[in-house]
Amino acid sequence: MRKLVSPSNRANGDLDVRKNGDARLPGLSLPQSTGPLRILCVGAHSDDIEIGCGGTLSQLAQRIPQPEFRWVVLSAAGPRAREAERGARKFLGAASKGAVRLHEFRNGYFPAQFDAIKDAFETLAREFHPDIVFTHTRDDRHQDHRVVSDLTWNTFRKHLILEYEIPKWDGDLGQPNVYVPLSGNAARLKSKALLDVFGTQRAKDWFSEETFLGLLRLRGIECRAGDGYAEAFHARKVLFPL
Repeated sequence: MRKLVSPSNRANGDLDVRKNGDARLPGLSLPQSTGPLRILCVGAHSDDIEIGCGGTLSQLAQRIPQPEFRWVVLSAAGPRAREAERGARKFLGAASKGAVRLHEFRNGYFPAQFDAIKDAFETLAREFHPDIVFTHTRDDRHQDHRVVSDLTWNTFRKHLILEYEIPKWDGDLGQPNVYVPLSGNAARLKSKALLDVFGTQRAKDWFSEETFLGLLRLRGIECRAGDGYAEAFHARKVLFPL
């Protein structure tokens, strides 16, 4: 497992940089490396990865050297498959080439397909060895999301796993403990891209630019992000080397 490091000047900014008169929060940061960071993104449905961590992945895609991504969507058939491909290109740019893996498990029925989905995870683990894994949070009330989270933890036991959040009518947003600040421009680009790419979802009452920007703004307030926007994650195990 690749370690997080914690020099104060490479986290959320130097400790002597102040926001509204107060020092910004110290934080952890990824190490510089001569080799590409390997990043696994897993989503139950075609828009999950983009909603949960699209801004973070866009920033990671700009690292030098460019990371190697694996973008796995477990329920993506027909128009939803085309949206998944387009979403990966939109958020990763050139780094999306060769990264996307799509499956056609039945939407809403993941618990009944557990064995087959577990087989897909085992195949994935043999083919790709990630440094960081992004997946659904365990406490998500959508049954498909919970299955994906459980199988991620079953399969990638020695990895850094960050669980992303998805706003919806269930009211299941929790209290995250890891934040990735986004610029105001990145936040607006993310929310607009979601509406642009996922035409099949626009009729849902919660699928709106106001929803996405609102959550990013709330998380930005919580972590005192410089531009006031952030994506947030649940990290159940984080190594803190001193």
